[in-house]
Amino acid sequence: MSGKRECYRAQMTGPWTYALALACYGLAALGCLYALAAGVLVRRSLSRPDARAAQFPGVTILKPLKGADAGLEADLVSFCDQHYAGPMQVLFGVSDARDAAVPIVERLIAARPGRDLALHVTAAMSGANPKVANLAGLQAHVCHDIVLLSDCDIRVAPDYLARVVAALAQPGVGAVTCLYRGDPRTGVSATLAAMAIDYHFLPGVCVGLALRLARPCFGSTIALRRETLARIGGIEAFVHELADDYAIGQAVRATGARVALPRFVVAHACTERHLADLCNHELRWARTLRAASPLGYAGLVVTHPLPFALLGVAFGGLSAASAWLVVAAIGCRLVLQWQVDHTLGVSSRRAWLGPARDLLQFAEFVASFFVGVVRWRGHRYKVDGDGTLVPMGEPKA
Repeated sequence: MSGKRECYRAQMTGPWTYALALACYGLAALGCLYALAAGVLVRRSLSRPDARAAQFPGVTILKPLKGADAGLEADLVSFCDQHYAGPMQVLFGVSDARDAAVPIVERLIAARPGRDLALHVTAAMSGANPKVANLAGLQAHVCHDIVLLSDCDIRVAPDYLARVVAALAQPGVGAVTCLYRGDPRTGVSATLAAMAIDYHFLPGVCVGLALRLARPCFGSTIALRRETLARIGGIEAFVHELADDYAIGQAVRATGARVALPRFVVAHACTERHLADLCNHELRWARTLRAASPLGYAGLVVTHPLPFALLGVAFGGLSAASAWLVVAAIGCRLVLQWQVDHTLGVSSRRAWLGPARDLLQFAEFVASFFVGVVRWRGHRYKVDGDGTLVPMGEPKA
């Protein structure tokens, strides 16, 4: 009986592995087409001029801080030294007066006497999402009609605020958000992190916008009027959301307004020093995207031509056709990388890391379907099905 069973299993293995190989080859071919199309769409999306501000209403910028990663002071300076003709207030928030960011902010404020800059300790506020709790603690100190939320690891150009305000002034706009690129600062792991943003995230958003499937709102920038913020429940309404930026965007859209996306990018600092830090960060990020848009996230399966080409070889064996598909997958991804770098005006010297970045991205994509717990700045959280965070245990020292 055992011999017959083994014979039957051997007969079934062939057709199944052949079918799997064909499926992988098909996904790899789709991925090649996607990479070429994404490169074109990135160029088109970021090369159009956007509106310029005609009026300059008062703006309050909220900056939630935690720690002092590489380049933090220059990031904060880029917000404080904006070329903006209207009143501007910048509020920095920390949850602990001993935070490493405090001396940096104090030095920055002291160097700009007369500017409306202030540091606040927001320890009284609490919530599963510590960044949003920090922002909520700053809310009572807002002085101006326009409120701009921005993560601490963002660096912007001097005309950034004027361009954001111009976008917010357009008819029907309830909020403004910004695309971002990676800015590596600490080595190979940081470079890999920046490549994930530039070559996977950014093209994915451009494709999603072109197909009218993406509804983005990013923590790099969320600018809205105080009236709109009050209508969606204030910042405190989002303290338990993992994808807080996405949730804010959805809430603004629910009021009947739209979220505008100007045609420029800001820089997101990538400061990962170790591969473990990179993977933990990106798994949390992937889990966030999956919670925000499950179907859209599943659709990202077509963005991984190289892993599927290699899986096709593993299931179907190496042949001239499969070898060419692997080469095509690498080549199409390199074309996308070159196009993104050319559009953003950054160096392409990291291209040699492209295949490794693509394989790591696929491993994280698969792992995200099995991850229910994420790590965030020393804390562990369970992610519920609706994307809310449930703290697990105490933070590590």
